[in-house]
Amino acid sequence: MAWFRRTGKKSAATNEQEDSTASVGVIERGVIECEAPPVQSEWTPPAEKLLEVRNVERIFHVGSREIHVLKGINMELGWKQLVMLRGRSGSGKTTLLNLIGGLDTPTRGEIYFQGQPFHEWNDDERTAARRKDIGFIFQTYALLPLLSAYENVELSLRMAGVPRGEWKERITHCLELVGLSKRMHHRPYELSGGEQQRVAIAKAIAHRPKLILADEPTAELDSQMGAQVMSVFRDIIETEHITICMTTHDPTIMEVADHVYEMVDGKFIS
Repeated sequence: MAWFRRTGKKSAATNEQEDSTASVGVIERGVIECEAPPVQSEWTPPAEKLLEVRNVERIFHVGSREIHVLKGINMELGWKQLVMLRGRSGSGKTTLLNLIGGLDTPTRGEIYFQGQPFHEWNDDERTAARRKDIGFIFQTYALLPLLSAYENVELSLRMAGVPRGEWKERITHCLELVGLSKRMHHRPYELSGGEQQRVAIAKAIAHRPKLILADEPTAELDSQMGAQVMSVFRDIIETEHITICMTTHDPTIMEVADHVYEMVDGKFIS
């Protein structure tokens, strides 16, 4: 589509000359000159890794026993990636996801988020990072049942401290991105499981995080709905410049991942 600028009145001679140029048209008292649309600069990822996990262990104490849930985990998350943690229940996937998201701290080892020592931060600092740079998607959707899809996404912007003037445009954009522009005023009980999960995705990306952590996001969905959710993930990685790290034990969705870490008994296997 051409972009136009109206200029002042031209003489007849000038108009005749300009009529010979394809990019210029004459209307009544003015001339319309065609201009090229503004060029959008390409997104360039920062130099540092988004997240690094180095020799992380997590030990829980139950009575006099020590339970080693994670045993020397090393991993990296780059920018604009879809990374999967695959393993059976009890393999340590969710525990690792909690550490990456700052909901827990490692017993040993280091976690660096955007080059900063995440493992050394206190609760308030990690909470601030989650509100600004990390989004969560849960297996059970975690939507408030009395709020519409629009209001659920709005709630995440309120909690992140996003200025009110930005809410409407951002909420509408996020719900359109996940294909729910015509369902945004429906409450969760009026939506299918796949639609509820897509609301949860819109809610997670609304505050423009750099990292999304998703715990078994397709576990409650049939294969068709699961494929739709994975398609949405690929779309938002490209449009929102987000990295997604998710847990799963579903082998049918592995092919869309950029990298898959296989977990067995708290360790990665090749």
